[in-house]
Amino acid sequence: MKMGKAALWTAAQDERFALAISAQSGCAGAALWRRRSGKTLEKMVTRFPYWLCRNAWKFVGREDDLPVDQHMLLACIAPRPVYVHSGVEDTWADGRGEYLSAYHHASEVYHLLGKKGLSSESSPPVGKAIIESDVGYHIRKGGHSIELYDWQRFMDFADYHLKNKRQAFLLSYDAESFCSITELGSPCSAGLKGRG
Repeated sequence: MKMGKAALWTAAQDERFALAISAQSGCAGAALWRRRSGKTLEKMVTRFPYWLCRNAWKFVGREDDLPVDQHMLLACIAPRPVYVHSGVEDTWADGRGEYLSAYHHASEVYHLLGKKGLSSESSPPVGKAIIESDVGYHIRKGGHSIELYDWQRFMDFADYHLKNKRQAFLLSYDAESFCSITELGSPCSAGLKGRG
């Protein structure tokens, strides 16, 4: 499944999105490049060269020289809520690196803006979700997939942050327009069954 990286980039670029949920986005997503773990920069440029610009090659083996790292992408979403999800067996996504990106660095920006970030350097136990925070996270058993448990946590996070908001948007994918944004409560969303 792809789109975790795109979800983060889109939310960082477009403030119309009320929150972002990143499912196992890994390196070039939520995970820190400088950890050199999982789907490393070297693996990315050799196996998926079309995912990054050509300048990425010059930082292979020199990740500490990168002018940016992925925590900055998460921080660009602030003050809007962001949720990061990892799978224990998805070693390429580097769940620990995803958590550290959200905790060490992005949460500092959320705190600076008066929002609630992650409060512990230790990742939560497998199967325990951090929902009541502007930076949310969970890691669950399994590999690179999105399971029912994940969807339930995504909805819990969205409900916690959006249920009582006056304006919320639904991001939907369809064959005709690929991606559309519909304001919930508008005539276009009348046929949608929402949770709030």
